Amino acid sequence: MKTASTCFAMPPSSPGFTPQPPDSGPELSGGAATVAALVQELFMAHLQRRLAGLDGVMQRLTAEIDRICTMSDRIQASGEVGHWQMSLVSHRVGKCLTYYDMGSTRGRVELHSSLSAIVYRHVAPRGSNLGFQGRYALLEDFMQNFYIEVINAFRREHELPEDYTPRTRLELAEYMAFSEQYAKRRISLRGSQSQQLIVLRAQAFSRRQPAETSVDMTLVSEGAKTEAAEAHSRSSVVQQVREKMMADADDPGDGVMRDRVINTLVEYLKAQNQPDCVDYLALKLQDCSAAEIDDILGLSARERDYLQQRFKYHIEKFSQQHEWELVHQWLGANLEAHLGMTPTEWADFLVTLPTDHRRFLTLKQTQPAISDEAIAQTLGWTPKKVQRSWTKVLKQAWNYRNQARGSEAS
Repeated sequence: MKTASTCFAMPPSSPGFTPQPPDSGPELSGGAATVAALVQELFMAHLQRRLAGLDGVMQRLTAEIDRICTMSDRIQASGEVGHWQMSLVSHRVGKCLTYYDMGSTRGRVELHSSLSAIVYRHVAPRGSNLGFQGRYALLEDFMQNFYIEVINAFRREHELPEDYTPRTRLELAEYMAFSEQYAKRRISLRGSQSQQLIVLRAQAFSRRQPAETSVDMTLVSEGAKTEAAEAHSRSSVVQQVREKMMADADDPGDGVMRDRVINTLVEYLKAQNQPDCVDYLALKLQDCSAAEIDDILGLSARERDYLQQRFKYHIEKFSQQHEWELVHQWLGANLEAHLGMTPTEWADFLVTLPTDHRRFLTLKQTQPAISDEAIAQTLGWTPKKVQRSWTKVLKQAWNYRNQARGSEAS
């Protein structure tokens, strides 16, 4: 759901503004110095010159990334702090530069549209009979309040003056990137659940609205269009990938990895000329219901079924062939981790495989860098058979792991 408003709780850039020389700041530790060098390298490679406000932006990003890597127990325990530093630098600087390239007007439109789409169905009281115009008015009221919260959070988290306002194009890009990140933060709820911060704010906003006494009969009549009706057509691959995409990201590193997988999947779908699958993915990531997807994309029941089947096919291909290493690393099910199985499950799984596939897996596991051509030569296979066999083994492992966990749960 995209809206045209570009309102922000900030004044426009002042034409006569002259930036002050940046403060050199405190002496950096070794890790922070490395992060600072990476941040500066990426900014200068893209911008080719030092812009007004650049030093302040770089200092704030450096401090934030260094703080995340230092305070995250998971990153510290991984033994790959440098890897996470590079990933976070790439992600945060990339977001900032994306908004910088879009410019003030387009960047505001894109950010406002993206955040509005997330909360559109949450701003009105549940069961209300509001049409588009009524819901849109509530949405605009909510977003204005939320932007005020964001600028205050930005000042607070970066220890900036209470009257700080982004004034240069780069500072505005930094603020818009922060706004997106802040809105999508996961807030832990009772139990093991969590929700995006902007959704929680929208739900609280909706509870403050007057209760409606009428009933939307259209929504009642469409109540049968639920996820349960399509659950039987999902494979374990599609279900696990989607659940992980929708899952919590308590650790900042998890969010970076999740974004990387989603962005890679979107690029893959675009390369496969599947723009409708990209739209479907975007709506599913916003947790839209089947009825909402039908309305937004203008699909009939038959068209939606066909789209779901195509999406399922491409998710499986992406997860088991095109980017299997990335997806399995993300799921904690890479080959070094026995494809996500316990030692006992792994031993039992190997018994189910024919001898040549067990030899194949042994080669892959003991010699990770070995090429398909070398494996083919060792086993007397063709390279094409190596690829087919690997896809088959991955699918069998996925199904075996899910069946084993399902039997334990029952």
